[in-house]
Amino acid sequence: MFIQTETTPNPQTLKFLPGEPVLGEGTREFRAPDEAGASPLAQRLFAVPGVTGVFLGSDFVSVTKDEQDWQHLKPAILGAIMEHYLSDAPIVVDGSVEDTGEEFFDEKDEATVAMLKELLDERVRPAVANDGGDITFRGYRDGVVFLSMRGACAGCPSSTATLRMGIENLMRHFVPEVQEVRAVEA
Repeated sequence: MFIQTETTPNPQTLKFLPGEPVLGEGTREFRAPDEAGASPLAQRLFAVPGVTGVFLGSDFVSVTKDEQDWQHLKPAILGAIMEHYLSDAPIVVDGSVEDTGEEFFDEKDEATVAMLKELLDERVRPAVANDGGDITFRGYRDGVVFLSMRGACAGCPSSTATLRMGIENLMRHFVPEVQEVRAVEA
């Protein structure tokens, strides 16, 4: 098994591509070891000292670290991923996709929300997944779009610029009612 790695805009997060499906569809995020009970892979990764977060995508695993150097952590993480795939254990025990929370918007804005979600799914999420993260729609109220940033995007130094310069401008262009885009906690 050959596992590729890619850097992400977040220097604390590295993207690992095992060359095999991870979740296939959907995402799961684990921000601490005690949240990893549903994923034997995440449990293995949290067993590596210095790992502070695990994000599972369709075909990648993003791992967030503390202040340690990647040079020392990367071999242990590669070993944990390889060991997991060789064990034939499931990636997640329950197989469910992570619940990203309740959406909120006014019924009269349903058409606007549909366009915003389509923009996210077609143009934004694929690019963000390339960087080892995900962005999901959370709500829309009074011209403000609320999005949840996860994986490599959460805590990334450039996430505010991405949100403001990229996503907000894109949404304003296609949906003139949009005045602002804000990040919210998942």
